[in-house]
Amino acid sequence: MPNKAFLEITNACNLSCSFCHGTKRPIRYISREEFTRAATELRSFADYLYFHLMGEPLLHPDLPAFFEIAGGLGFKVILTTNGTLLKKRTDVLLSAPSLFKVSVSLHSYEANTLSITPEQYLDECFDFCERASAQGIVSVMRLWNIGGEDSLNAQILDRMHARFPEEWRTIFSGYKIRHKLFLEWGEKFEWPDPEADYCGDSHTCFGLVDQIGVLSDGTVVPCCLDADGVIALGNLFETPLSDILSCKRAVRMRKAFAKRCITEPLCQRCGFAHMKNP
Repeated sequence: MPNKAFLEITNACNLSCSFCHGTKRPIRYISREEFTRAATELRSFADYLYFHLMGEPLLHPDLPAFFEIAGGLGFKVILTTNGTLLKKRTDVLLSAPSLFKVSVSLHSYEANTLSITPEQYLDECFDFCERASAQGIVSVMRLWNIGGEDSLNAQILDRMHARFPEEWRTIFSGYKIRHKLFLEWGEKFEWPDPEADYCGDSHTCFGLVDQIGVLSDGTVVPCCLDADGVIALGNLFETPLSDILSCKRAVRMRKAFAKRCITEPLCQRCGFAHMKNP
């Protein structure tokens, strides 16, 4: 399986969702120079480049340049968005040859007070996903709120069925609605946090093996759930990735993951890992 790199182009967000960990870090937007350096280093590790870790990537004004740089390096770009800016940035997204996949978190609406109605929000998300999938971009509409707040799910599904009346094919994560267009279910989980309850130390993780994360200030973290850089392995704006991945802490973590013996306190408090490795 090709590896994934999460390069957080900004940790700013225009919403405040109850299901999101958020971050205590200062708001920051990555520069073109920083993006180029980080993406170039990450290319040796990953084939897929995600434009987020925290934050709403569609807020970044240099998004077109980032698509171009990533495409020039041979990356397939993936991003996750709350969907509120899709209408405004549709042209940017659909004109980017490097864009491979967009995931839209439809459960964002119920967690916020927005200036548009649920119907307007959903229609804008559906409009984009329909156009993107027709153009060959994988489009995923997410409802990652099973076991949590789900008061709008019935309304969302009714409107989605009306918009996409064809027969949906059941898949392991939800439904395939049509070619390149999916509905994906997911359980609500607790983000890892130093103050969270202990979950266990006998699970494993794909961090540093299948994925790696880079925060907007250049801090390298082992996975996409370290929202505040608790496990800081180095800074990609200053140090080559090969040196960071060979540091003692990174090597120790990989060995521990391979033995299903978790040593990092943050990883011992990861609700996602516990959910996937009960």
